[in-house]
Amino acid sequence: MTLIEHLYELRRRLGFAALAVLVGAILGFLWFAYRVGPIPSLGQLMNDPYCRLPAGQRVSFANRPCALLQTEPFEGFKIRLEVGIAAGFVLTSPFWLYQVWAFITPGLYRKERKFASTFVTAAVALFTLGAVMAYVVFPAALRVLSSVGGSQFITALAATAYISFMLNLLVIFGVSFELPLLVVMLNRIGVLKYEKLKVWRRGMIFGLFVFAAFATPGQDPISMIALAGGLTLLLEVAVQISRVHDRRKDRQRVDEGFDGLDDDQASPLGPTEPVAERPSYDDAT
Repeated sequence: MTLIEHLYELRRRLGFAALAVLVGAILGFLWFAYRVGPIPSLGQLMNDPYCRLPAGQRVSFANRPCALLQTEPFEGFKIRLEVGIAAGFVLTSPFWLYQVWAFITPGLYRKERKFASTFVTAAVALFTLGAVMAYVVFPAALRVLSSVGGSQFITALAATAYISFMLNLLVIFGVSFELPLLVVMLNRIGVLKYEKLKVWRRGMIFGLFVFAAFATPGQDPISMIALAGGLTLLLEVAVQISRVHDRRKDRQRVDEGFDGLDDDQASPLGPTEPVAERPSYDDAT
């Protein structure tokens, strides 16, 4: 394909991806107010951590025992739209990720396609795992943050601040859970060896705890420990994967007979082994 044809293909793929996100945003906007069978509405899922606060610790009304405050005329609409778009990205992620993948795949070899598809699948799974973990620990973190002031305060959260805090926590956990995958990727391409990871393990774990202390939006101990603990566990899994990979590569090199060669010694390739010929080009090329 020519450069112009590549640009047309990119425009087409981005158009399909944007259309998918738009449809997902509409579905998320509707899901915010309506249940889908046994699945609670998106608004209920958003309010549930706030509703888990003790009754004496949050503001409640006779007709609305658990509700967030709307301090602007269109605040509810903006939050519903924002949460709907975020849900649309998640719901339609297989489709728009396929569009990105379909644009990149023709330029890769078969081995590279398999390698890249594995890492893309793992990245999506790790992000989802991090977001789910953040949602699980969010009620406990919110309870700790709301009780710091003691009995002199009562929690009456504005909807914008509450939803923003929750979405930030979900995104931070999801993105942070990609760090161990980066370690595996660097090991696969030969930048980080297992021997270095084994030596740096304690320092890396300490760095993860420092990172969790600064990355969590509320700086509460619950979310800090949860993020640092999850990253430490995933880092150990990444180190062990690197260990297995390096051992397999070492055995392969020994079988090939390259590791025992001196710098001035010829390689063990026999003279009868086929060697790929360089493609010939004409003068114009």
